[in-house]
Amino acid sequence: MRLLKQLVAVAAVAFVGGQAIVAVQGNVWLTLVIGGLTAVVAVLVYGWVVRRTERREVAELARAGAGARIGRGALIGFGMFAAVIVNIAFVADYDVRGLGSVTGALALFGFMAAVAVTEELLFRGVLFRIVEERMGTWIALLLTGVVFGLMHLSNSDASAWGAICVAVEAGFMLAACYAATRNLWVPIGLHFGWNFAAGGIFSVVVSGNGRSEGLLDTAMSGPTLVTGGDFGPEGSLYTVAAGVVLTLVFLWLAHRRGHIVPRRRRAVGVQPATATVS
Repeated sequence: MRLLKQLVAVAAVAFVGGQAIVAVQGNVWLTLVIGGLTAVVAVLVYGWVVRRTERREVAELARAGAGARIGRGALIGFGMFAAVIVNIAFVADYDVRGLGSVTGALALFGFMAAVAVTEELLFRGVLFRIVEERMGTWIALLLTGVVFGLMHLSNSDASAWGAICVAVEAGFMLAACYAATRNLWVPIGLHFGWNFAAGGIFSVVVSGNGRSEGLLDTAMSGPTLVTGGDFGPEGSLYTVAAGVVLTLVFLWLAHRRGHIVPRRRRAVGVQPATATVS
C-alpha cells in the first residue's frame, strides 16, 4: 500500500508539471520556472508521503550536503556524456557548426530538472528502494532497470534496441548509484547532468524524443550502432559501454561500503530478518 501511495503522489506531480510545461511550450522563461517548481514540489511531496506512510525521517533526501551531492552527480553525468560524444566524433560524423540557442538551453534546463527529479524519485526513491527491501539489491536493480527501459518505449522515435540500451546504461547505472550512495541527490544530479549535456549543450536527440536545440548547433550522422540513429546517442554502443563501466564501479562501491541488501529467505516457522543498510 505504501508503494502505491508514494508512486501515485510523485506521479501526480510529474503529470501535472509535464502538462504545464507542454501548455507553455515555446515560452522559455515559463518552461524554466515550471520545470524548477515541478522538481521542488516533487521533492517536497516525496518527503511528505514517505514520512506519512513510513513514519521516519527521509534520510535519502537529507538537506545536509545536498548541493555538493547534486553537483558531484551532475559532473559525472556530464563527463560521461561528453566522453561518449568525443568517441562518436572520432568514428562517425558529429559536427559543431557554431553556436545554437541560449534560450533553448535555458528551457531545457528547467525541463531536464523536472525529468531528472521526478524519474529518480519514482524509480530509485520508491520502486528500487521498496523492492530492494523485499527482494534484495540484485533483483531490485534488474527489475527496476527493465521497467525504466520499457518506459522509454513510449517516446516518439523509440525502438526495442533503444529501450534495452536505456535499461542497461541508465536503469541499472542509476540504481547502482543509489545503492552505492544511499541518497537520491547523486543519482538526481547524474541524471540531470547526462540529459542536459545531451540536449542542452550538445543538441542531440535524447531518448528518441527528437533533436534538441541547445547551446551548440550540431549535426550527426553515421552507423546506427555508433550514433544511436533516431533514438540518439543513448542507442550507441559507446553509451552502453560507458553505462556498464559506471554500473560496475557503483556496485563495487556499494559492496565495499556494505550497502548490498541480500534477498530475504523465508524458512518454515522462522521470521525473516530485516535487512539493514549502513
